[in-house]
Parts: sequence; structure tokens; C-alpha cells
Amino acid sequence: MILSALVVAAGSLSVGLLIAVGLRTLPTVRLQLMGLGVLAVGVPLAAVLLSGWVMFHMGDDVKILAVAVASASAALLAALFLGRSIADSLDRVREATAALAAGDLGARAVEGGPAELTELARSFNEMAANLERSFDARRELVAWASHDLRTPLTNIQSMLEAVDDGLARPEEYTTALRDQVRSLTVLVDDLFELAQLDQGALTLELRDAGLESLVSACLRGIEAEARARNVSIQARVDHDVAVHCAPEKVERVLFNLLTNALRHTPSDGAIAVLVQPEEHEVRVTVEDSGAGLSSDAISRMFDRFWRDDPARSSTGSGLGLTIARGLVEAHGGRIWAENRATGGARVSFTLPTA
Repeated sequence: MILSALVVAAGSLSVGLLIAVGLRTLPTVRLQLMGLGVLAVGVPLAAVLLSGWVMFHMGDDVKILAVAVASASAALLAALFLGRSIADSLDRVREATAALAAGDLGARAVEGGPAELTELARSFNEMAANLERSFDARRELVAWASHDLRTPLTNIQSMLEAVDDGLARPEEYTTALRDQVRSLTVLVDDLFELAQLDQGALTLELRDAGLESLVSACLRGIEAEARARNVSIQARVDHDVAVHCAPEKVERVLFNLLTNALRHTPSDGAIAVLVQPEEHEVRVTVEDSGAGLSSDAISRMFDRFWRDDPARSSTGSGLGLTIARGLVEAHGGRIWAENRATGGARVSFTLPTA
């Protein structure tokens, strides 16, 4: 009897392996799951029937075999139903994937079914949302860059046409042309640096540097304009605070934040730079006594070309804060904005300690 059982077991295993190899050649998951259900039920059932035929000669014990057949049939139906459910969930993700591949950036998969397929659909939806935001940002970048490039180019063209028509002498527009070219140069340089940040191609020469000298240099850069606008500026930084950074990049970040703060600080206002050493990083904060930030500004002020000005009449390329965020993150730090409890805005960023 033991020998017969071993023979049946070996035969069932061999047949099962051969059928399993064949199932792998089926073209769809749905067919493979259906085949797996048939295999999982059919092979044991065949073994039971064969054993019953040999042992009982299909006599009075045929009821046992009938029960076995009924149980196997129920199991087969359950397996086919479950396989169909899994295949349907996969089909929903496949259809959403095909729609996204065809260019429908709004395509989303229905989240449902087993936990693994629900997680797959959720990950796909997150990817699709990120991709849609990326394409939207690209369209906005082209539109906004075209707007900011068109203005100085139009001014240059108008001045050159006036000179060609004899309406003005060349020397009358020399200074104005130089200013327009400078604006174009700044915008192109900002776009190039932003492209480097996006591609991760920006090379940083990191070294230990004291923050006191960096802060002082930035304050001197805006001192004349602040004095002309009657805005006081001050800094609170210990002379021994040092960070591991690319000093010229950190100086640019801080200068961008100070310029932005000065732009939004009224006459007789104040701007302050605060440096606070923490456990593994140093936090640098720029505060102003302006009107503060709207909720939209807090969430979007580091976006490309975003300005809290529907008329877009403010100066600058609109990329300064975006580049500042990229430079801070390239150092392994973070940057954020918030309103002060006593009024005004506060922008902070962190850098690794020396």
C-alpha cells in the first residue's frame, strides 16, 4: 500500500510540474490563474479517483468518491471566482496604464482588490499625479519664460527701430539697452542654473566656512538700497558658527532671501538675519516686518516663476527663490516659509554643521 501511495504521489507531482510549466506559456494572467485553479483541484482529484478505483473497485464506496468529486468541484469554482477577481483588478490597472501611455495624464487606476493590487494602484496614481504636475510645470515654465523674455526683447526691438527711423540717437538708448541685455542675461543664467539643479548636474565644492562673514557680505550687498528705503537691517550670529557648504552658493541663497524680504518690507521697517545652531545642523532665518504671507504664498513661493502679484509687475526673474530651494536641498538642507506671530514673514533654511 505504501508503494502504491508513493507511486501515486510521484505521478501526481510529475504531472503537476509538467502542467505548471505549460501554464507559464499562457498569454494572460487571467488564463494562468484559471489554469492554476484547475491544476490545484484537478490533480488531487484525479489521484483520489485513481486510488478509489484501485482500492474499492468502484463498489459500495462510490459515495466517498462522489463526495470527493463534489468537494473538488466546489473548490474549483471558488478558485476560478478568486482568479477572476484578481484578474479584474489587474485589468483596471492595465487599462489606466494604457491610457496614461496614450497621453491621458488624468488617467487613474481604481484602488481596490487585494492589498498588493491596491498598493500597486495607489503607487500608479501617485506616479501619474507626479507626471501630470511635471508636465504642467513644464508648460508653465515655457509660458512664463516666454513672457519674461518677450518684454526685454520687445523693448530692445522698439529702441533699435526708433534709432533706425531716425527718431532717436544711438547714445540716447545705450544705457537702456545695456539694462535690457542685463535682464536677459540674468534670466538666461537663472534658467541654466535651474536646469543644472533639476538634472542633479550642479557641482558643489564643499568646505567648512564661518557664517558670520557670509552674512556680513550679504548685508553689505543690500545696505545701500535698505538705507535709501529707510529699512533697518541687523544680524545675530555667533562668530564661531560654521557650516559645511559651498560658500558662494549659500551667499546667493541668503542674498536672494534678503532681496525678497527688502522688496516686501515697507519704509521704516526692519529686516533681521538670525543664525541658530542645532544638534546636527544650523538654521538660518530671514525675518521682515512686512505684511506677511498669504496661505498661497507660503505653499507656492518657491515654485518657478511664481509671484504673489497677478499683474506680474514685480522685478526679478521669478526664479530666485526656486534656485534658493534647489541650492539648499543640494546641500542636504531644507527651506520653508511662515508668518511671524508678531507680524511679517519668516523664511528659514538649514545647513549641515561643519
